[in-house]
Amino acid sequence: MKFVAHAIYVATVPVTTMKQLLFLLLLISHLAPAQQDNKLRKKDRRRDVELVTTSGAIRLRLYDATPQHRDNFLQLVKSRFYDSILFHRVIQGFMVQSGDPNSRRAAAGQRLGTGGPGYTLPAEIKPELFHQKGALAAARNGDDVNPERRSSASQFYIVQGKTWTDSQMDSLERVRVKRKITQEQRAVYRTTGGTPQLDNQYTIFGYVVKGQDVIDRIAATPVNRQLGDRPAQDVRIVQARLVRRRQ
Repeated sequence: MKFVAHAIYVATVPVTTMKQLLFLLLLISHLAPAQQDNKLRKKDRRRDVELVTTSGAIRLRLYDATPQHRDNFLQLVKSRFYDSILFHRVIQGFMVQSGDPNSRRAAAGQRLGTGGPGYTLPAEIKPELFHQKGALAAARNGDDVNPERRSSASQFYIVQGKTWTDSQMDSLERVRVKRKITQEQRAVYRTTGGTPQLDNQYTIFGYVVKGQDVIDRIAATPVNRQLGDRPAQDVRIVQARLVRRRQ
């Protein structure tokens, strides 16, 4: 049998195709490090999170006492999950809420608040962490369908709250929370304010270190109550990023 040698050749690629190929290779070379950067590192846990919003910048610090919520939030920030997401629920004197991925391209008049990444987190409720003004906490479904108080993996709220008198807190202890509010917590609620009615029910995993004025500004936005307190004018997280921690 006669064997026919195959020619060894260098194929030529049309100029337009070559340009496309070079662009693709360049894109891949840039994407690979970016994908690797999404991996959570030990040093990331020593960084703060900055939310750059259409109303200003908010800097958050996460608690080491709630490691699962901390790591999950950092991971979502690194993966750019929160970029372009709206504050979809705002109640003045109470809190501002965000983290629904369905809000990225939401039409005006669309009710929001049901979206998430497809998983939940076990509760990390710590009695020493309370809902003072600026507290960062995870939203969740109610006790009737969620007795374990598992957290939404992406939806969070930041407390604006209000100041409370001792008599108001006394009534709250008797009627609603049915527990003692510590003297330390009372002092904070009297002066700084917060939402003590939420204590020991939700996982608090961080707090505002800068930008509480931005929270107040967002909280003052007019809302549509028929749409679950969605702001009438969109307030958006333009970018969420890790930043160097400042003491």
